Amino acid sequence: MTIREFKMPDVGEGLTEAEILKWYVQPGDTVTDGQVVCEVETAKAAVELPIPFDGVVHALLFEEGVTVDVGQVIISVQTGPADEAPAAAEAVAAPVAAPVAAAAEPEAPAARQPVLVGYGVSTASTKRRPRKAAPQPAVAAQNGTGVAQAAAPAAPAPVAPAVVPAQGGAGKVLAKPPVRKLAKDLGIDLASVVPTGDGGVVTREDVHAAAAAAIAPQTVAVAPAPAAAPAPAQAPVQAPAEVPAPVSATARETRIPVKGVRKVTAQAMVGSAFTAPHVTEFITFDVTRTMKLVQELKEDPDLAGLRINPLLLIAKAVLVAIRRNPDVNASWDEAAQEIVLKHYVNLGIAAATPRGLIVPNIKDAHAKTLPELSEALSGLVATAREGKTSPADMQQGTITITNVGVFGVDTGTPILNPGESAILAVGAIKLQPWVHKGKVKARHVTTLALSFDHRLIDGELGSRFLADIAAVLEHPRRLITWS
Repeated sequence: MTIREFKMPDVGEGLTEAEILKWYVQPGDTVTDGQVVCEVETAKAAVELPIPFDGVVHALLFEEGVTVDVGQVIISVQTGPADEAPAAAEAVAAPVAAPVAAAAEPEAPAARQPVLVGYGVSTASTKRRPRKAAPQPAVAAQNGTGVAQAAAPAAPAPVAPAVVPAQGGAGKVLAKPPVRKLAKDLGIDLASVVPTGDGGVVTREDVHAAAAAAIAPQTVAVAPAPAAAPAPAQAPVQAPAEVPAPVSATARETRIPVKGVRKVTAQAMVGSAFTAPHVTEFITFDVTRTMKLVQELKEDPDLAGLRINPLLLIAKAVLVAIRRNPDVNASWDEAAQEIVLKHYVNLGIAAATPRGLIVPNIKDAHAKTLPELSEALSGLVATAREGKTSPADMQQGTITITNVGVFGVDTGTPILNPGESAILAVGAIKLQPWVHKGKVKARHVTTLALSFDHRLIDGELGSRFLADIAAVLEHPRRLITWS
């Protein structure tokens, strides 16, 4: 038979690794060219990977939750005649147990080399969740009855595949998307969580309980009981009487692995803060007229079906201000020591998602009409919340808006998205006492904060840009007269 291998591709620009979030196929399943076989999370986005050829799944070389280097084989597919079925059956069971076998018998993997290409390297280069770490001689593991026992190096059964079999057929884990995201962020395998919700649905409380159990002293939730157990995927946490009580009484910390989007965001913010000289300016002003315009546009039949909100008009105001102050739309070329003026605006919108903060951008926002901008904003936010934002959507941004007002915050000092010239923080819009036409009245007031790269934008340019944004929102007729 012919075995073809599919390697982890670079689904972004220059990415070096990706975490396998979910397998959609199991050994023995038939796959066709272009069929999605798994979902992975890179440092930028969650991406579905299609298989590039037809055949029958021979082996899945990594479990869900494992971070795999780009270029490593993640799945093998039988594309030739099945005339070597006995050998194939033996090979399918080998991949997950190989790391322990390799540790105990260094020369054993040589016989399995065709199946385990790249797998031996992964144990040193990939990052597994803490609770799925390979057993050490001094570490205790739980058996199916909840009794701790020593993990013998020569016994491969405790590391038999736990996640992959549990996802097939009737063994699918029932959980809502937010719960799945929570489990992923906490490094918890849903297949090992005891569900308490109606109909066997895993709840947020179940995930938190599993996370607490995972950090219990001297206890590591590893693979299920020996193969004799018919459904071992949930065995490690079926001793609630023993684990939760001591954890709730003694555990004072929870460690959350920083990876994927959160890891890259942290690195980017540190790099931005200590590379670009930040300056932040603030302006507080009356947006009552803009709020009235928002209400009128919502009632306009020509805009029926579109999402009309203050952020839409703020985005439009930013685009108008950029047109009046084009030099703010630039980037710094460190290698060439040049300022690169951009004649297009890729407007970034910071979005808080279960996977962390991401900043997708609306390509060529400067050329869009108000309805087109509304559609683009709605699509961008919806895609981000679903975790489906592609790497391309987060590249080549020029200026970003972050709306902290939705959290009731008045303003802040935002950090630049790397490579961009400015970021505008929009504060909460509140009714406040305000002097209007010589009298104190209740008016809608907000505060904007603009952080900018002082290498690109000096104080005068930054001030004019921020003042123009406020002027448009204070008197929205300028959306027409200044366009």
